[in-house]
Amino acid sequence: MNTSPDSGIPEITPTELRRRMDQEQPLVLLDVREPFEPGIADLPSYGQRLIPMGEVPDHLDELDPDAPMVVYCRSGGRSGRVVQFLQASGFTNVLNLKGGILGWRAEVDPSLREY
Repeated sequence: MNTSPDSGIPEITPTELRRRMDQEQPLVLLDVREPFEPGIADLPSYGQRLIPMGEVPDHLDELDPDAPMVVYCRSGGRSGRVVQFLQASGFTNVLNLKGGILGWRAEVDPSLREY
């Protein structure tokens, strides 16, 4: 886990996330993009939850504040804001996917469509 020097938001690199997924480490993937975006490009299936950024406050009670969680979006901006919100709401083990789907494409899977 790293912390972005610019924002102080805890992050995980796409490569580290891939390693954790390959090792089947328990974690929640929270996709905060809009409903049409996963159809363009997405991470491999890992039981991720799609809750658009603007709807996260309405779904807090559906998320475990102690579960390891990685939040992602297209490029990391929206997910970074959600990570900050979740931390302020008492979530203790939440990370932003550095670079979002575009970072995943760059580091892990160049076959993903860029958008």
